[in-house]
Amino acid sequence: MRDLDETDVKILSMLAEDARRPFSEIGEEVGLSGPAVSDRVTRLEEAGVINGFTVDLNRSTLRAGVPVLIDLELPAGSLDGARETVHDADAVEHVFVTAEGDLRFYARVEAQNVREWVAGLFDDIALDDYTVTLVDDVEWTPTIEGVEFALTCAECGNTVDSEGETARIDGDVYHFCCSSCLGRFEDRYRRLEADA
Repeated sequence: MRDLDETDVKILSMLAEDARRPFSEIGEEVGLSGPAVSDRVTRLEEAGVINGFTVDLNRSTLRAGVPVLIDLELPAGSLDGARETVHDADAVEHVFVTAEGDLRFYARVEAQNVREWVAGLFDDIALDDYTVTLVDDVEWTPTIEGVEFALTCAECGNTVDSEGETARIDGDVYHFCCSSCLGRFEDRYRRLEADA
């Protein structure tokens, strides 16, 4: 296993700006051939750094309604159900859970029916209270600038460096900080597999 180098970070940055950018164009910027960039992207996917490529839609051009940010106050124990309900709602675009366990989400709804929509959304889930904030402007700018990259050991959670190991187990790729963690993980995996 190797650390992510400056070339990997530059490739990730360029893909974050435009995931459809041709590998040959990226290669010109980072000093590699198109196939070499493709190989690096494949390795980043296998390492779990890149989960997939997506489309960033401007939903305001596709959906009627006004953008709102809704903050929910939930009784203890209802976060998971509320989160699932919000995640499944068509009008909801982004869901946030804070470290304190608060649930916030961004949606586009009809201005005159916001309270009715929220009440209908949470028919089966108790709410203590909620606030609705009208959003004036939204900017979503995913970037990797200023981010420290490090893979995490699947066994102990430590950072995996160039001395670490990578293993493919039943088709999934796992990263380990040392051979001891790899051995413990494989032993536990095989025991669980045998018991299943």
